[in-house]
Amino acid sequence: MDAEARIASRAVRSTDGAEEFKTIAIFCGLGLLLSLVAAMLYGLDFTAF
Repeated sequence: MDAEARIASRAVRSTDGAEEFKTIAIFCGLGLLLSLVAAMLYGLDFTAF
């Protein structure tokens, strides 16, 4: 997890005040991606929703 945080931190380096927002957005996106991958791996059916 620490390695992903360092990679994400390096990917969004900027000089303006939006660095925190970018970091939060990247972690939210990674969480969503991992959740969807886990759902596909364990065979959850989203057609019922």
